[in-house]
Amino acid sequence: MNDESDQEETAPRQAIRKLVPGKLVIASHNPGKVREIRALLGPYGIEPVSAAELDLPEPEETGTTFVANAELKALQAADLSGLPALADDSGLCVEALGDEPGIFSARWAGESKDFSVAMQRIEDRLAALPPETSRDAHFICALALAWPDGHIEWFEGRVDGSLVWPPRGDRGFGYDPMFLPLEGEETFGEMDPDAKHAISHRARAFRQLVDAVL
Repeated sequence: MNDESDQEETAPRQAIRKLVPGKLVIASHNPGKVREIRALLGPYGIEPVSAAELDLPEPEETGTTFVANAELKALQAADLSGLPALADDSGLCVEALGDEPGIFSARWAGESKDFSVAMQRIEDRLAALPPETSRDAHFICALALAWPDGHIEWFEGRVDGSLVWPPRGDRGFGYDPMFLPLEGEETFGEMDPDAKHAISHRARAFRQLVDAVL
């Protein structure tokens, strides 16, 4: 794993369009993601409303990258709601598994969205490899901000770390209990939410978004 202790973020992109205060659709039906995005948007005069609250359908994620999937979710939500929409597509990439589950991170949890099953699946795959196999992994988050006229801006953040077993902590969501960030002593599942927000892949993508469009 590359030593990215400073974990430099992608250079800020110059947005073409700014986001004005008001309602913004969070194009997600994942309560954990919605909760984190609400917290991150709180200081900026934005009024988040989730896709679930608006009874918007979940599109099929047919993209081959995190950015592509975020874009299609944001564009659909903006088109159906008539409001700007923000979508997140994120996942865990395990280096020894060829960066799987990657864009299929949610699907590994099955229709029941049981991430204990998904985490066990990862651990079983790693356990079948030689003992010296690296447990390095990283989270990626792509954010897409779309307007009803089809204009879109996107941003991407990453955080590196390694996987622990058994999972630790009941905070966060998804794969958080098995992910230990670089130079950290607590998994994302053990961290106080504010501490996680300071270093997470989602927070890093958000900082780019805030610098560019707010």
